[in-house]
Amino acid sequence: MTRVYRIEWVPGTDRLRGICHCGAAGEAHDPVSMWQWLLAHPAHPAPGDLRPGTA
Repeated sequence: MTRVYRIEWVPGTDRLRGICHCGAAGEAHDPVSMWQWLLAHPAHPAPGDLRPGTA
């Protein structure tokens, strides 16, 4: 099974959107928080705004 984790820039902002291979999505300003959130699969916090230390 191939697992694809995606982080994309949200145009017009300084935010990143992360999309897990399971379909969960979240946004954050900090790329480290975004990767921690993605790699926490399957225990993602609720989708939405991620803040440092919440992943």
